[in-house]
Amino acid sequence: MTGNGTLRDHLGPRLSMKLVSRNPKVLNSVWPTFGPLLPHPKDEIMARIDTVDSRSKLKPRAEPYWIKLSSGCMLGFRKMTSTSTGTWVARYRSADTGKRDKRSLGEFDDKIPSQRFDEAKKAAETWFSHLGKGGSSEAVTVSMACKRYVKHVRAIRGNEPADDLEMRFRRWVYDDPVLADIDLSKLTKTRVENWRKAMALTPVKVNRDSREIPVTRPRAASSVNRDIAALRAALNYAHDAGDVTTDMAWRVALRPTKNADGRRDVYIDLEQRRKLIEKAHSDLAIFLTGLSSVPLRPGALASLKAANFESRLSVLTIGKDKAGQDRKIKLPTATAAMFAKLCEHKPPNACIFRREDGQAWNKDAWKKPIKAALAAAELRDGVTAYTLRHSVITDLVTGGLDLLTVAQLSGTSVAMIERHYGHLRADHAAAALAKLTV
Repeated sequence: MTGNGTLRDHLGPRLSMKLVSRNPKVLNSVWPTFGPLLPHPKDEIMARIDTVDSRSKLKPRAEPYWIKLSSGCMLGFRKMTSTSTGTWVARYRSADTGKRDKRSLGEFDDKIPSQRFDEAKKAAETWFSHLGKGGSSEAVTVSMACKRYVKHVRAIRGNEPADDLEMRFRRWVYDDPVLADIDLSKLTKTRVENWRKAMALTPVKVNRDSREIPVTRPRAASSVNRDIAALRAALNYAHDAGDVTTDMAWRVALRPTKNADGRRDVYIDLEQRRKLIEKAHSDLAIFLTGLSSVPLRPGALASLKAANFESRLSVLTIGKDKAGQDRKIKLPTATAAMFAKLCEHKPPNACIFRREDGQAWNKDAWKKPIKAALAAAELRDGVTAYTLRHSVITDLVTGGLDLLTVAQLSGTSVAMIERHYGHLRADHAAAALAKLTV
């Protein structure tokens, strides 16, 4: 071609089209607006999927019409009938392994037709980036991630913590229109923040009877912290598994509110603990005695089986706790004698601490009886089963036991003990400094 003439001017429309259809390189150089070529039959080689008009002219078929976005990354459009909206599909080939993966992206029918190509391209590129970082090719939703985490916790830590997680997810996640069915790769910080705000603003029912107007109270920040901790743990587990390659959506959005839990401010001394135990029902009194003897979480104490106590060595093995690892506690003579008596004639798999009906203790079972015992003992409101653990740890710290040993006995970190109980050592520090006087 010379001068300003085009291929069409020199060869005529029929011959130029015939030449172009047989030579893709000519097509790309003459009409680059047609975009990347598609690996389809000759009569479809010029098909485009980036405009509404071009998609409306495509012949219906099961195989998508593909365009290449980058090396190994393809975006496709499938049109099954002449009147269908059409479905967008992404296809990926790993440059390292050659493995191919395909994912349906949906119809994007919530967008106007002129925006659907851009939205599909954006979704495909997000998925390609996820796979390129080593992410799983499976589409995992938030609900799926939560269910997988519950299964993991049940296998590692047992039924009680798994059931607690399941309860929280059923209440806040599984039926939530904001989170439940969204793909982890599409999860955004804004979406998580909106979920958290809605959950935090949901009032708590004080009464559980059938009256028409229920009595409610605002949800405590400590309750919100516990619920978001469950979701945060599930999403972190999915992140570790490669189901999502970034935690930006929830890293900040699910941070706990600081100083929200006021239970550690409630302390009852030995005499008050004795009075509480004295006023409690016999089965609860035994359980409270256990909580007052060792610095365990209430759930961990309730889960202890007879097999966890070695009477010959006076050693108690804590096999199921928030800490997630077994630990052993050497018990003093009096405490060991109490555990030995409780374990007498019990099979290894029997709970050491049981309710009057033979069932294991749980937070729903001990809540009201403790409240009744508090009223009978004329002790302050706000005392819970967890208060006894806090009080025992407080006594250990103020008694001069080093924080590392306290942390080991309690099944928590030294940093956590330092944060909540370190200030109690001020008097011991002052006494130590006084000894340096010359």
